[in-house]
Formats: sequence, C-alpha cells, structure tokens
Amino acid sequence: MHGRAVAGTLLMTLVWGASFAAMKFALQSGLSVGTMLSLRFSLGALCLGLLAWGQGLRFRRQELLDGIWLGLCLAAIIWFQADGLRFTTVSKSGFITGLYVIFTPMLSLAIGQRLRLSHGLGAVLAVAGLYLLVHEPGQPMGGWNRGDFETLICAMVCGGQIVLTARCSRRGNPWSLAFIQVAVAAVISLAITACLPEPHGFALAPLAKPGVWIAIGYQALLATALAFFLMMLLQAHLGATEAAIIYSIEPIVSALLAMSGWVPGIKDSLRPLQLLGGAVILGSMLLAELGPRFLKWRMEQGEDAIG
Repeated sequence: MHGRAVAGTLLMTLVWGASFAAMKFALQSGLSVGTMLSLRFSLGALCLGLLAWGQGLRFRRQELLDGIWLGLCLAAIIWFQADGLRFTTVSKSGFITGLYVIFTPMLSLAIGQRLRLSHGLGAVLAVAGLYLLVHEPGQPMGGWNRGDFETLICAMVCGGQIVLTARCSRRGNPWSLAFIQVAVAAVISLAITACLPEPHGFALAPLAKPGVWIAIGYQALLATALAFFLMMLLQAHLGATEAAIIYSIEPIVSALLAMSGWVPGIKDSLRPLQLLGGAVILGSMLLAELGPRFLKWRMEQGEDAIG
C-alpha cells in the first residue's frame, strides 16, 4: 500500500501543478472566477456523488462534520488562489502556494504538536525566497501585488486543511470525505457567485470559446474529483516527510508548464533573481521536512564512528 500511496500522491501533485495553467487559461478567456469555480466544484461533486452512490455509501455524522470543515477550507483555498491568478503569474502562484509545506507544521502547533528547529529555519528561508520571487525594483510595494497576497493567504489556509485532513482521513471513508467537502465548496461557490455583480457573477458566454470546457473539465474531473479522493485515501499512509517531498514538485510543474508556452496564451518569463527565489522557496520546503532526518543520520554516523 505504501508504494501505491507514493505513486498516487505523485499523480495528484502533477495534476495540481498543471491546474494553475488550466485556471489561468479559463480566466484569460473571460470566464469569471465565480463561474469557473461553480462549474468546477459542481461537476466534481456530481462525479464523486455518482461514484459514492454506486457504492451504496451512507454518511456518518462525524464524516458530515469533517467534510463540512474541509469544504469550508477548500472553498477558501481555491477562491483565493483563483482570484489571485487574475493579478499574478502562474509561476509565482505555484511557488507561493507551495509554501503550505512550511505553514503546515507551523499550524500544527494549534493542536499541540512541537515546532522543530528545521521548520523555523525553513520559514525564514521561505521569506527570503518569497522576497526574491516577487520583488521588482521601482514598482509600487516592490512588485508585491494583490494576487501575490491572496495566494499567500491560500497557502496558509491550505496548511490548515492538510493538518485537518491528516486527522479526518483516519476516521472517515475517503469517498465520503471527498464528496462532502467538494459538495460544500460547490454550494459556497454558487452562493457567492449569485451575489456578485457583473462581470464577476455568472457569465456563460466565454464557455463558447475554444478550449474553455477542456480547462473546466480538467479542473473538475482531475484536479478536483480524482485529486481530492486520492488525498483522502492516501494521506493516512504517508509520513509527513514523504508527503512534503512529493508536494514540493507541484510548483516546479506549474512553473515549467507556464514557461514552456504549451498552454495557449500563457508564457511566463522569470528573471534570474526570481528563479533563484523559486529555488530558495523549494529549498526551504525540503529543509523543513528533511532537516530532522539529515541531523538524525549525521548523529548516527557519528555514534558509529565513535563506536
């Protein structure tokens, strides 16, 4: 099961890494954030609901409560991330979102877990990398914009969701938890969008443009239905270090895809300092989780040498 958990988590990470470009493409086609997310979560919930119904699942009270809390977190994560993409690039969004690997252990303090020195050092390193990534000399606020700020909030909430998922996935059915949280996010998205004025509310005309339904389908079926089922199913079978290393691939995938120009209308170009900033952020993510393992290995090597 461990090997399958690693493979499934890697697949989930690759899918999420490519979803940044899919969202940006849909937004650049004129689709509002509300319309895009309402369709994404509604179609994702429909897919998961049909699969859950086919298995004859019944939802327990604890699963409903856990799913609602996870759904609230999910809605906040994707709304901040999607709206942030209107103002920032795919590459920057991917790297900033990846900071959830740092925020996860820091937020674990809220449930009584100890914060390791490597996590603190990783957080300091992440701040330095974030500065290099977003700083633009001569620009207002040094290049830091609304999209970067919203994406940072997304990363913080994502850290909280991972902590919550680690607890909920051990006491609930993965199909039930995946469906409930996506359905809750769909209801929230539909309600918010219905209250928004034009052009931020429901706008269906852009759906007729080439490729928009492909982007929506990718987000709904792969980045939502498949990915969140895998997350609920597999997280209980992976250690925090393993999961963090695999998750760290996500911003690399998003940046490479954005810079490749393979997605129509998306072609990011990062300056050398921005690339360095992305590398520093990646290094901070790995330090936060691999640091304790490395120190333990060094101590064991020293003990063996003395012995």
